[in-house]
Amino acid sequence: MNFKSMSIDKLMKLKDQLESALSSKVAETRRMLESNLAKLTRFGPGSKRGRGGTTRGKVAPKYRNSDNPSETWAGRGLKPRWLAAALKAGKKLESFSIAAVGKKAPKKRRKAKTKVARKAPTKKTRKPRSAVQPRPAPASSPAAAAQA
Repeated sequence: MNFKSMSIDKLMKLKDQLESALSSKVAETRRMLESNLAKLTRFGPGSKRGRGGTTRGKVAPKYRNSDNPSETWAGRGLKPRWLAAALKAGKKLESFSIAAVGKKAPKKRRKAKTKVARKAPTKKTRKPRSAVQPRPAPASSPAAAAQA
């Protein structure tokens, strides 16, 4: 197409056609992407599939800053800066522990699975084979014609 030779009216019509075609393509692509995103969000963090749908809740803090008691850490994730600096300075992690040294929470024990008694396998005996006689060939076969 030679745009220089086209009139302004034809160029404006062509521009409008291009804009409408582009907007319809963009809308179609957006709908497709949104539907794909909706499918993917079904498997997201709140779903029952994937990681089992478990979300971690808040945990009681295990460590407290001795300089600023409002700063605590539950032991999950990265170590806070105050704790990392204190450990680098040579302090022990146990010195920041909130729980008393002698008191430990009892570990939860899982129930042992009970084994189901199985029957002992029985020995299978075969029936004795009787003498197998070859079947007679049908009359239409070439082997039957050669015997006749």
